[in-house]
Amino acid sequence: MKRSILLVVAAAAIGAATVAVIISRPFVLSSGDTKHAHVIAQAEPASAAIYYQDPDGKPLYSLTPKKTPDGRDYRAVPAGADISFDDPAEVAAAPPADRKIKYYRNPMGLPDVSPTPKKDSMGMDYIPVYEGDDSDDGSVKVSPGKIQRTGVKSEPAALRPIRTVVRAPGTIQLDERRVSVIAMRAETYLQSVADVTTGTFVKKGQALMQVYSPAVSSAAAEYVTTITSRTTAGEPSYGRGSRQRLMNLDVPDAVITAIERTRVVPVTVEWSAPRDGIVLERNAVQGMRAQPGDVLFRVADTSVVWALIDVAERDLGSLAVGQPVTVRARSFPTRDFSGKIAVVYPQVNRETRTARVRIELDNSDLALLPDMYVDADIEIGGSEPVLAVPDSSVLDTGSRQVVLVDKGEGRFEPRDVKIGRRGGGLIEIRSGVKDGEPVVVAANFLIDAESNLKAALKGFAEGAQQ
Repeated sequence: MKRSILLVVAAAAIGAATVAVIISRPFVLSSGDTKHAHVIAQAEPASAAIYYQDPDGKPLYSLTPKKTPDGRDYRAVPAGADISFDDPAEVAAAPPADRKIKYYRNPMGLPDVSPTPKKDSMGMDYIPVYEGDDSDDGSVKVSPGKIQRTGVKSEPAALRPIRTVVRAPGTIQLDERRVSVIAMRAETYLQSVADVTTGTFVKKGQALMQVYSPAVSSAAAEYVTTITSRTTAGEPSYGRGSRQRLMNLDVPDAVITAIERTRVVPVTVEWSAPRDGIVLERNAVQGMRAQPGDVLFRVADTSVVWALIDVAERDLGSLAVGQPVTVRARSFPTRDFSGKIAVVYPQVNRETRTARVRIELDNSDLALLPDMYVDADIEIGGSEPVLAVPDSSVLDTGSRQVVLVDKGEGRFEPRDVKIGRRGGGLIEIRSGVKDGEPVVVAANFLIDAESNLKAALKGFAEGAQQ
C-alpha cells in the first residue's frame, strides 16, 4: 500500500518571520512494521509550538490552543519534535534523559540498525532503541497505545475441567443374541400357516403354523406308551429317554405337556413363536414340505438394539467400555437415546482408519429400526479440573507450542508449553505455565510477529556493535 503524507507546519512569533515547511513524499509501508513514518519539522524559533495535541495521546490535534471536554489543555508540541502518525503520544514525548540508547533501528522496520544516529534513503531518522526495550529474557515490550489498538487481552491460566465430545456416525443393528430361527429338524409337512407376515409383531407362544412330521408322531407315540406303562413300573425315571427324543426334535414344551396330560398322540403339532419380536423372514407356505434345516420363520426381539458407530483412530485412546453415549437418530432429530459402550472392536479399518464401537440402546417403544442412520456423541474427559487456558492463546507451529505470558507494563514473554487434552474451547497445559499466570488470549499473533521482528533486529544490532 502506498501512502502520501502532506504535513503543513506553521509557526508564528511576534517580531519574527513565519516559517512554513511542507514535506510530501510517497513511500511503501512494510506489512510487518507498526511505525509508519516519522517526519521532522523545524521552525524558528525552536521553542515555538507548531501544533497542539490531546493530553491523553489520542489522535486529536489543533493548530491553536484548545481544551478537552473536561477542561484540560491540549499539550503543545514544539518544533523539532518527532511526529508519528501511528502513535503520536509516544513519539511526541521527549526522550527519557535517564535511559541509554543502545542502537538505532530502521524506521520502516527493515532489518537494518546503526550504533549512531542515521537517516534512511528517504531522509527519515532511524528510531532509537533504549535499554530495557529489548530484554535478554526473550520478552517483548509493546506500547500501551498499540495494546489498545490491537485489542490485546490476557486471561489467567486456571484449573478447569475439560470435557470433549467425540462425534461419530453409525447405523442401528439387531442384537445378535435376540434373534430366533424356526427350522424343522425332521421332514415336515405344513398343514396350515397363521396369518403372520414379514414385519408382524408376534408374542412368545403365539401359534405360527400347524405341521405334520412322521418323526415327531413316532416319538410322541413311543412317549405315550412309556408314560402309560410307568404307572405299573413305578420308577420315576422311566420314559425319560422318550421325552428327550421329542425335545431333540425341537417339539414345543406346550405340546409335550399336552401329551403328558392327555396321553394322546397328536396328528399335527402346533408350532409357536419362541420369543416376542418382529417377523423378519417368513418362508412357510401352506402345504409345503420342509426339509431338515429349512428356515421357515426368523423372529427378532428389537426391544434392545445395537448402534454400531465408526470412531476415528485418533479418538480410540479416550474410549472405554461403560462410557455413557447419547445417540440421535436422523429420523428423530429432537430425541436422544441413551446407552453405554459395550464393545470396542479390536480392529481398525485399513481404508477409513476408523474402529467400530458397539453401543447398546433400549428400544422398548420400537422406534429404532435396523439399518437406521444415527449420530453418536461420546463425552470424554474427567470431571477433575486441570490447568487450562483458552485455545486461542496457544501458538502452534507444529513442532512446538508457545503462549505469551503477560508480565505487566506492556511486556510479554513467549514461553514453550506442553499441551494435553482439548475441548470446550480450552487446552490443557501440562508444563510451562503456572496456575494464575496471565496469558494473552487475543491478538497474540501480532505480539508474536513483533517479537520475531525485535529478535531479528537485536541480532543485527549485536553484529553491528561487534
